[in-house]
Amino acid sequence: MFSKWGLFLLRGLGYLPLSWLRALGAGLGALLVFAIPSRRRVVQANLRVCFSGWSDAERDALMRQTFVYFAQAWLDRSWLWHRSAACIRSRIQISGEVSALSEATPTVLFAPHFMGLDVGWTALTMRLPLHFTTIFTPQSNAAVDAWVAKGRERFGQVRLFRREDGVKPILAALRQNQLLYLLPDMNFGANESIFVPFFGEPAATVPSLSRFAKLGRARVVPVITRMTDTGYEVVVHPAWHDFPTDDALADTATMNQRLEVFINTMPAQYFWVHKRFKTRPVGAAEIY
Repeated sequence: MFSKWGLFLLRGLGYLPLSWLRALGAGLGALLVFAIPSRRRVVQANLRVCFSGWSDAERDALMRQTFVYFAQAWLDRSWLWHRSAACIRSRIQISGEVSALSEATPTVLFAPHFMGLDVGWTALTMRLPLHFTTIFTPQSNAAVDAWVAKGRERFGQVRLFRREDGVKPILAALRQNQLLYLLPDMNFGANESIFVPFFGEPAATVPSLSRFAKLGRARVVPVITRMTDTGYEVVVHPAWHDFPTDDALADTATMNQRLEVFINTMPAQYFWVHKRFKTRPVGAAEIY
């Protein structure tokens, strides 16, 4: 469990050269494979479901690299949230349809759970003179919760909504052209999710991307962040012109299908540590 002293130490690590910090993250990731066996089993189960055609050796290598990226991304927050803007800019490259984000059009940014999700948010809020919102999931550790919230509020004109704030203020901001940075590829339980395929397996998925886009009369623009040897690459993809439709179930299935394409370009950088298949359809076998 992180204490305030642990976070102070993490902040200090941000001043190491990036190559040193990444090497430290590689070692920490290798250690986590054995240190948290319960989470290792979650990753292994996810990979068995989603990459059933891979060999055991291939999935094992992917599992180990997932933990390395997980640790490296966590340590990278030390410089992302504490070093100068100049340092951050030197380590993050942004490309794609960036200029289109300045158009006066309600926009939902589809930001899936890749390891660099906080980098994408920071890069956009730091570089663009626009208003941004996102939905903040509280952390179980109070010190970490405060640290994460402060880090995400560091640059630009931003607002972090809590789930208990409800939908109305989020929609109001979206209709005022405040860009919503949304991470909807999650399982929040049967009451808030619908079952759609994810790599061929029914996965409880929140239909928030479709609903916010429809209710906010907004376009959907994918933002994908990739970790590189020199930092990160943030790519703003073209808007989905066929989304949303009048069918939230079909839209959410489409979201997962397109997410799979992104994942297949960098499978080890997806957030496989999450119990993506925890909620199961009636009668279906448990995954974990």
